[in-house]
Amino acid sequence: MASFTDPVKQQIWATVRALNDAWTQDNPDDLAQFFHRDMVAITATDRHRLDGGAACVAAWKKFCGAARIHRWEEVDPVIHVYGDSAVVAYDFAMSFDMDGQTVNMGGRDMFFFVREGGKWWAVADQFSPYPA
Repeated sequence: MASFTDPVKQQIWATVRALNDAWTQDNPDDLAQFFHRDMVAITATDRHRLDGGAACVAAWKKFCGAARIHRWEEVDPVIHVYGDSAVVAYDFAMSFDMDGQTVNMGGRDMFFFVREGGKWWAVADQFSPYPA
């Protein structure tokens, strides 16, 4: 488990953890509480970028509807804060069932956050499996 001593980084990490808990524990609609209305995402499975918080929530929800997630873990996170913005990067390990098969995979995730109204919002995400 990650441990950050800086209170701002603690707040950002708590946001990341709550965001990931929302979709990995079968509550993807709760992502609307974390995804900025103007969020952009580049995913490993969508040819084109996802544009807008609603589109991002829909994509995560679609994955959750097709998969049964058994395990999700963030590994070796780093947070860099730049005033009211921050970059969070970590590796991940997960296991899920999809199409009758169990998939064990790892990859990388990088979020960009902005602080608006005292709250940290995800405005960009790019994730991918590890290269072959």
